[in-house]
Amino acid sequence: AEDARVLSWWDYGYQINGLANRTTLADGNTWNHEHIALIGKCLMSPEEEGWKIIRHLADYVLVWSSQHIGSGSGDDLMKCPHMARIGGSVFKDMDPKRYYINKQGISQAIFDSVLYKLHSFRLSESVPEVTYFEEAYTSSHNMVRIFAVKDVDEESKDFCKTHREYPPALKPIIAKAKAFDQKAHWGQAR
Repeated sequence: AEDARVLSWWDYGYQINGLANRTTLADGNTWNHEHIALIGKCLMSPEEEGWKIIRHLADYVLVWSSQHIGSGSGDDLMKCPHMARIGGSVFKDMDPKRYYINKQGISQAIFDSVLYKLHSFRLSESVPEVTYFEEAYTSSHNMVRIFAVKDVDEESKDFCKTHREYPPALKPIIAKAKAFDQKAHWGQAR
């Protein structure tokens, strides 16, 4: 549909908008850290929890995967720890330390996430059936994967068209957000 909204990590926003002429939730010019944190929360949450937010914001979710052609560098799976750090900087119920990739593999938190399920569904035997999303498109080399969001909340979609803010259904989630203090965050010892 021409009014489709696409959720992806911010990296692909310009391409989705320019090539597909679709609305994206973020792009390289998104300066609102709390908004990017919400997208991180959506993608890094377990499937049902993430879907409960996504269904109010988007019609589709796009993930980028190069792991299945032998190159994992730069794909969304490698960005998971970063997404979790950003999400956890605003949503304190996300512990970024639970999201890691090391020589032994990926953490359980990543394995359970929306992003991992959409990234590896049908391409890895260890990934269970996706419940709240339906595969809409996968490119010939499995690099671009687009999933339709099941049971999109049409009332929220209509609200967002006219109000340019989060729909009322997300108020409980947004109320949990803590404003990002950039000076305190970047001043922390690492």
